[in-house]
Amino acid sequence: MTILIFALVALAVCALLVLVHRWLWIRLVRDTTAPGRLPRRIGTALTIALPLLSVAALTTGRAGAPFWLQQTVAWPGYLWLAVLLYLTLTMLVAEPIRALLLRRLAHRDPSGAEVDAPRPVEVPTAGASAAATVTAEQPTTAEQPTTAEQPTTAEQSGTGGGLTRRRFVARTVGGAAAAVAVGTVGAGTHGVLRGPRVKRVQVPLAKLPRAAHGFRIAVVSDVHLGPVLGRAHTQRIVDTVNRTQPDLIAIVGDLVDGSVPDLGHAAEPLRRLAARHGSYFVTGNHEYFSGAQQWIDHVRELGLTPLENARRELAHFDLAGVNDIQGEQEGKGPDFGAALGDRDRARAAVLLAHQPVVIHDAVRHGVDLQLSGHTHGGQLWPGNYLAELANPTVAGLERYGDTQLYVSRGAGAWGPPVRVGAPSDITVVELASFQA
Repeated sequence: MTILIFALVALAVCALLVLVHRWLWIRLVRDTTAPGRLPRRIGTALTIALPLLSVAALTTGRAGAPFWLQQTVAWPGYLWLAVLLYLTLTMLVAEPIRALLLRRLAHRDPSGAEVDAPRPVEVPTAGASAAATVTAEQPTTAEQPTTAEQPTTAEQSGTGGGLTRRRFVARTVGGAAAAVAVGTVGAGTHGVLRGPRVKRVQVPLAKLPRAAHGFRIAVVSDVHLGPVLGRAHTQRIVDTVNRTQPDLIAIVGDLVDGSVPDLGHAAEPLRRLAARHGSYFVTGNHEYFSGAQQWIDHVRELGLTPLENARRELAHFDLAGVNDIQGEQEGKGPDFGAALGDRDRARAAVLLAHQPVVIHDAVRHGVDLQLSGHTHGGQLWPGNYLAELANPTVAGLERYGDTQLYVSRGAGAWGPPVRVGAPSDITVVELASFQA
């Protein structure tokens, strides 16, 4: 039954993509170019090739394709998905503008006169000299009005190569929409490749002793090392974290999208993370798509401490971590009893858990602060509205009973290396004591 539902959803998504690309081809290629010309051929070829590259980018990793092939299709395929989103949105906004312009042009000829108004023409009278004429109230065939809904004969036959009014409007509106979409994606890509910015948040904890006031935890989530973001991105993150001089570093899942043989080199800079009380790691759902155990073993070799449903009693509070929910598919899901069941509840507890949805389990186990990621803050607007449907908190700090939840937008990006309306961040959470 599950396979059938998945197949139906996949079929519906593919059908939608075909329809969207068909519509964009009509508006941006057919309406803006002359039949048989090179620009139309190029536009048609791109309309076919780009979605195929996007499908390849999404599937080659899961299919076990060579890493070089994943890298080859990832950049154009993923970037087209982002451009497609904003191109579709801008074209939807532009559609009524286009219709309005064509409606106004339908009633005017190029000189600005009303084309529907009859124009007198001179017709030779029978038996008279060639100079004798009469006025006829019917336009000639060449002067028949051309409306937005009734293209000229040349356009209907596909032989018109000139710049008609319809084509001029199509090029103007389509060009503006394309410029907005490409500009938006370009700015969003620059934001990701520039690296995450540091965000600072102070969180007061009632049980935290005075001696721990000002304790700083650098929260890193959703790096998503893979065919697009590699070693250079990891180095940017390590440099940024180390500059904050944190007391403790917490990597809360979705570090990678791929295997250790493919991405071990990209993760190597993590070895240089520096914090007085160490660096800790919990799995995210993407670790289970990539082979979670191999990454747990590898990050341990890099100097990080994996918390697999486990707890560390630090000097002034308990630090616990649980596996991601996706681990339930392998019988290694979150176990709050193992991580928190026998602890002293008089001590403050900080929990590392990839997905915000486990906050209610954290509340039941007396956690004071849960640190999560997973949502990317929506990553691509208006994706934040969809993220709100699946997560109790999309980004930032919120309170649930006696437990506070902080959700990072993440330090990387999944799929398209683009963020719009949800800039990447590394958050320095500063714990505050009520006794200070």
